[in-house]
Amino acid sequence: MLLLRRKLRIDTDRLMLRPPVHSDFREWSALRVKSRETLTKWEPAWAQDHLTRKAFTNRVYWAQRSVSGGTALPLFLIRREDQVLLGAITLDNVRRGPSQAGTLGYWTGAPFARQGYMREAIEAIVHYAFTRLDLSRIEAACLPENAASRGLLEKTGFKYEGVAQSYLQIDGRWRTHVLYAALRRDRRGKTEAG
Repeated sequence: MLLLRRKLRIDTDRLMLRPPVHSDFREWSALRVKSRETLTKWEPAWAQDHLTRKAFTNRVYWAQRSVSGGTALPLFLIRREDQVLLGAITLDNVRRGPSQAGTLGYWTGAPFARQGYMREAIEAIVHYAFTRLDLSRIEAACLPENAASRGLLEKTGFKYEGVAQSYLQIDGRWRTHVLYAALRRDRRGKTEAG
């Protein structure tokens, strides 16, 4: 993965996207607790130690290794005006060679949902992935009933591609997901979700 020697940071009008650091722990855990009811219905089941400092420390080290190894871009959304943590976005499973692809995942804290922050973050990371990392394809998946996420993907240029049966365990059970993708040079017309 082509990364600059300086610290990774992507700026947008309202956001700074950057990898997590150890000092983010309290704010991250408080936001996750505050957003638990909203997040857990869309995410894999949280491990018993999910909100512990040790688990967060492991997350920070994983982020550092992933960025330096070129396998993922795990980034926190920080509001520039007041340095508040709003959520996270990760370009993961970066594949090189003939594929030149990655998989997008994201979450927004409940107090910051539906304010356009994640749309801004997705547009920024997709642009970065296509122009700086030379990726050709970015994939995303969500539960069919997650209308907010589906709408967000469609508004940011992702197109519906199909359905994956038993794609991920969400909230403790295997769930079917709808698949979307954004292509660097997309010649596909509008697609309708099934």
